[in-house]
Amino acid sequence: MGSLTTVPLFSYSLVLSFLPTLILAQLNPVYFEHDCSQGSGNYTPNSTYEANLNSIISRFATLSYFNYGFFNLSAGESPNKVYSIALCRGDMNQVDCNTCLNSTATELKQFCPRNKVATAWSELCLVRYANRDLYGQLENDPRSCKNNPMNASNPDQFNRALSELLNNLSSEAAASGPLRKYAAGNAPTGIFQMVYATVQCTPDMDQQNCTACLNYGRSELGGCCYGRMGCRILRPNCVLRFESNPFYNETAVPLPSPPTTSSPTPPPGNGNNTTRTVIIVIASVVGLLILIIISICIFKRPKRNKDIPIKVETKDADNEMSAADSLQFGFDSVLVATDNFSDANKLGQGGFGAVYKGQLPNGEEIAVKRLSKGSGQGDLEFKTEVQLVAKLQHRNLVRLLGFCLQGQERLLIYEFVPNASLDHFIFDRIRRAELDWETRFKIIHGIVRGLLYLHEDSRLRIIHRDLKASNILLDAEMVPKIADFGMARLFGQDETQGSTSRIVGTHGYMAPEYVFHGQFSVKSDVFSFGVLLLEIISGQRNNSFRYDEQYEYILGFAWRSWREGTALNLVDPILGDGSRNEIMRCIHIALLCVQENVAARPTMASVVLMLNSFSTTLAVPAQPAFVMQSSFNFDMSTSSASASNQSNTELPPLSRNEVSISELSPR
Repeated sequence: MGSLTTVPLFSYSLVLSFLPTLILAQLNPVYFEHDCSQGSGNYTPNSTYEANLNSIISRFATLSYFNYGFFNLSAGESPNKVYSIALCRGDMNQVDCNTCLNSTATELKQFCPRNKVATAWSELCLVRYANRDLYGQLENDPRSCKNNPMNASNPDQFNRALSELLNNLSSEAAASGPLRKYAAGNAPTGIFQMVYATVQCTPDMDQQNCTACLNYGRSELGGCCYGRMGCRILRPNCVLRFESNPFYNETAVPLPSPPTTSSPTPPPGNGNNTTRTVIIVIASVVGLLILIIISICIFKRPKRNKDIPIKVETKDADNEMSAADSLQFGFDSVLVATDNFSDANKLGQGGFGAVYKGQLPNGEEIAVKRLSKGSGQGDLEFKTEVQLVAKLQHRNLVRLLGFCLQGQERLLIYEFVPNASLDHFIFDRIRRAELDWETRFKIIHGIVRGLLYLHEDSRLRIIHRDLKASNILLDAEMVPKIADFGMARLFGQDETQGSTSRIVGTHGYMAPEYVFHGQFSVKSDVFSFGVLLLEIISGQRNNSFRYDEQYEYILGFAWRSWREGTALNLVDPILGDGSRNEIMRCIHIALLCVQENVAARPTMASVVLMLNSFSTTLAVPAQPAFVMQSSFNFDMSTSSASASNQSNTELPPLSRNEVSISELSPR
């Protein structure tokens, strides 16, 4: 990335939080961040290209139209044509917008005196220019992340409120019309504490690209801004910012109302009454015919069991459910087994409902997954889980004993696994001491064998799509069992990949091609396994990895440590120095699994070979997805920078408690 210039941020005192928002915005008008795109070529002084660039810059001060703060300009002819995109923050008026664009563009040219391509973000606007058309192009570079060095008093509570606020604002901005894609708002983060945020895309981005850009930006929060009281995510097509004090104007320049379609005035006289009569007669006849057709369809439709409110979409699906009927439990028997779903028997709460412990009359212990009536897991997901798990038989997959359907109640009955899930051990400072390296290595082997069965050895190829620590159950012997198949997808043996507009999974574990384009394959699960493997080695969550008092996304830290020859910094200190070679090999395998290039990731069969045979030479891993390479150097007087021009994608690690998401906008 090109040279960066940062001025002090976030220096407002508590008293200033009570001043008008416009005054707050003006307290730091000289904020300036830029990138000169050094590898994109230079122009010659006094050349035609420079003359065209000067022409564009001079126009910013005299723009006679506002266009709601967005401008797509060009000057000259190829090969010296200059293109420019400019955007003012959504709450700016025309005068302030013009002033900001003029000063920012002028300053950018001074900082990048001969660069054909350059980008600048200032307090109130964004300016880009290049020797190629920028309009409508979703781009990942240049980018930067600047944070407030002050920590939130309650980072977990702060980030939960922030995550929800940014999610809502991002949806609002992306769905906005073509004139302005901007949203601002605030949310309480504690007693007498608030977080204020704005998100904005350049209006040349459609809803899909705006959503993708904002998700890219939110991906950097976990590594750059976790627990901080303020942050700016700066990207070519969008900008996100949050602070603990208000910094934006509550009202923006109103957009024009959509044009209304007026009904033509009917001609006077008896002709109007005649026309009205004809319309009424025709409408009545058509309505009667529709009612008759609907009645016939209802009468002839085959009746279905009212206790099974499942929409059967294919004959095959119907057959699958019929084959599983032998596993059906009575609802009354489940109530008795779980003591009427008492809180004392509650094992945990998942994304789609609660899990309860129960005991059958024969003494067998069971785990009952009770899907919440308002959960995101609907009929489709429930059918999937029943059909899949009932047919799967493997030591490293959780065993389905049966299911229950009654009215709106949907229950899945599994074997009881006494040691709960892996996350209860690996992320607990006390309990993870029970997992020495030998035990962790056994768990890793079991997960690999379970995934290999799903991908290659079962009758159908199955993509789990939500592999994570909380979906790995541990039995009494600490044997891992992959669980929760509600998001899984089936493939035929000849199928290798698929795509969807419903993005399901958990932030931090999802592969980039899946998050941003809805494309999934066995390599999507391989990516999730690589993230999980690093968590097992480090004993820390992927989206809040902590080292030397700093938080970072685990892939960024692992990659940087690997390149610097300090990969052992990733290892859980509890493990000591034993089995160092084995641990280093596992880190190597994990980095191969999380490579951005889908084709470069190994299959699970290859992973098995890598783990079992030290004579197998491992490939050199390429840079993982979602990595920002520069380190974080927090200084109390200035904002920290984290930027890169080498990584092509980033991830949204927006949840510290690994809540599964059931749907995102398609990419």
